Amino acid sequence: MSQFWLYFKLGLTHVLDINAYDHILFLIALTVPYTFSHWKRVLWLVTIFTLGHTLSLVMSTYGLIRVSTTLVEFLIPVTIMVTALFNIFIATRRSGRERSGPAFFVTLFFGLIHGLGFSTYFKGIVAGEDNKLVPMLEFALGIETAQVIVVLAVLIFGFILSTIFRFSRRDWIMVISAVVIGVVIPMLIENYPY
Repeated sequence: MSQFWLYFKLGLTHVLDINAYDHILFLIALTVPYTFSHWKRVLWLVTIFTLGHTLSLVMSTYGLIRVSTTLVEFLIPVTIMVTALFNIFIATRRSGRERSGPAFFVTLFFGLIHGLGFSTYFKGIVAGEDNKLVPMLEFALGIETAQVIVVLAVLIFGFILSTIFRFSRRDWIMVISAVVIGVVIPMLIENYPY
């Protein structure tokens, strides 16, 4: 049971680590367009992201895929930027009835990229394990739990701003997405591979 908590906690801290805030930024950008009435869609998006993250960890750990760390470290802030820009461009047209397919596919792809960013470190941690799949699943459960915590915080904060302070949904999406872009631009510059 202690091994479970080790990898579960690793997954939690991977997402909630304030010094490695790229994961939190992505989740904020992913969640900000939604309200509690969209909770099923948001939960599915987060789960799809975790699936992509875990899939790339599995493929990397078992040597099925190799990608340049430098490229991945650049692509992570790109995924955050694309998500935030998408929010800004469609903030006035956002509705709960939009087609889910493209959003799920893009979220899965972004999860694959984010998982590759952690794969080198994770391979070092599970190097001594006979069965690497179980620790990966325990880690994925920790990631999913942490992501739900972040998503709930964003949804609660959005609810408070819209109901108590009468902040419009459009303004909420635009302001938070712009803040995310402002934070991610230095990451893009710092990790530019060329």
